[in-house]
Amino acid sequence: MIAVAATLAATGSVLLAHASDHLSEPVLHAVLLNWTTLPYIAAGAIAWARRPDSRFGPLMVIAGFAMFLSSLQWSPTSVPFTVGMVFDLLPAAIFLHVFLAFPSGRLDRGLDRTIVIVAYAAALGLQLVKMLLWSVDGQNELALTNERGAAFTVEDIELFGLSTLSVIGAAALLIRRRKLARPLRPSIALLVDSFALGLVGVAVLLIAGALEWPQFETIRRATFGIVGIAPVAFLIGLLRARLGRSTLGDLLVELQEGPAPTDLRDSLAGALRDPSLTLAYWLPEFDSWVDAKGRQIALPADDSERATKLIERDGAPMAALVHDPSLADEPELLDAVSAAAAIALDNERLHAELRARLEELRGSRQRVIEAGQEERRRLERDLHDGAQQRLIALSLELGRLGRAEDDPEVRVRLDQARREVAMSLQELRAVAQGIHPAVVSGHGLGVALQSLAAHAPVPVKLDVRLDGRMPERLEVAAYYVVSESLANVAKHAQATGATVEVARENGQLVVEVVDDGIGGADTEQGTGLRGLADRVEALDGRLRIWTPRRKGTRVRAELPCE
Repeated sequence: MIAVAATLAATGSVLLAHASDHLSEPVLHAVLLNWTTLPYIAAGAIAWARRPDSRFGPLMVIAGFAMFLSSLQWSPTSVPFTVGMVFDLLPAAIFLHVFLAFPSGRLDRGLDRTIVIVAYAAALGLQLVKMLLWSVDGQNELALTNERGAAFTVEDIELFGLSTLSVIGAAALLIRRRKLARPLRPSIALLVDSFALGLVGVAVLLIAGALEWPQFETIRRATFGIVGIAPVAFLIGLLRARLGRSTLGDLLVELQEGPAPTDLRDSLAGALRDPSLTLAYWLPEFDSWVDAKGRQIALPADDSERATKLIERDGAPMAALVHDPSLADEPELLDAVSAAAAIALDNERLHAELRARLEELRGSRQRVIEAGQEERRRLERDLHDGAQQRLIALSLELGRLGRAEDDPEVRVRLDQARREVAMSLQELRAVAQGIHPAVVSGHGLGVALQSLAAHAPVPVKLDVRLDGRMPERLEVAAYYVVSESLANVAKHAQATGATVEVARENGQLVVEVVDDGIGGADTEQGTGLRGLADRVEALDGRLRIWTPRRKGTRVRAELPCE
């Protein structure tokens, strides 16, 4: 039925063009009109047949027939001429509607709805007002007066208003595209670009008509040519979708080879021609969706700019393809790719579950380290505020008693007691510092390392290149790397000196301790080094040790700062 109506409309436009007495080039006018009429109707009919529930196909069909209605003004008789004049500028509003409603056929944004409503009001409402004011060479059956000047004023408002709305619509399309962090499918990118270019062309044509530019006819031809590109691009996309199904054989071959996670995504994205494709895996035990790295993610909402294709096994969700919503126009392709990838996705889901468990273990490990560090901080604070303060008070009291005592023997014993208290206090401070380095929390890593270097048993060359404070958990970990390394130098290295370098490099806090000792440190049995490795790895870092015999030991820790 649509094909018959389109054929009749095309034939009618050709006959009207030849019968018109005010067209200088009737054949060219008919060709340009049908260039915008037939492709829109054809593309809309195909889209309508493929997705009956979508409004986009019917919108394209209406846009094509609206162009034919506007051609009725070529008629030499008054009634068809009047009908054609009423719908003269309606195609501009409908094209704006079509372009902004892609791909669902619905205007989901408030700005888009406002633009389209105002455009229809201008294209139909102001057009009727103009026609009521002026008879247009006596053929306008709606004219009530013959106020030509007022009619032209209304026409200028109409043309400038529609041109402004077209420019706003084109800008909205381009801004919407730029805001998308993901790449568009090639066919969709071409279509969106043709939409925006078409709206710019319509805007220029309307302004040229309002200002009566001498190049109006040339601009009109160019604009008709540009507007006709959009349905052609749409049809090319449909053809590529049809041809794209032939890639399923290649996809099956790639899947048989057991691709890596990244290759699997790339293979599926290539088969679907959607570079923005992402994968999600359902983990029933965690009751959540995760990505290929095992990190929890949320599937996009129904009203977002992404769509989801669930892949199920035995009625339960297994994985999901998060894709460009335009792929909903190709449900057969989506179903075929999903079916072909089901086994590979199930295998990858198991890998994602393993990575999720590792991620949970890493988080649990880090929480244990942080809880232990908090407990160490509490013990250090309790020792400082409790036992140390009491020992200090006791030492002061003994000093006062010694000065007041006349018996020399008692004074000697009191002095000895004070020395014992001082030694106990020193040892307690060392214990408290080992439990938690308060100097790090209070003054930062640089000052804390200076204190370590000053009290080291061998000369230490210290080089700290940090711009400001780091997170405390990183500073504490770096402090213990240096502290434990220098302690090992004192106990085992027989070194004459050591070098400590701390810097931020490529988003990492890098700590390196090098000595000139005998090397050969036991990295497997040493509990201190193993504890350091646990502390560093709990922060997603890496601890490496080089300890060749007779050539010293080098300890390097790399802690991510992000």
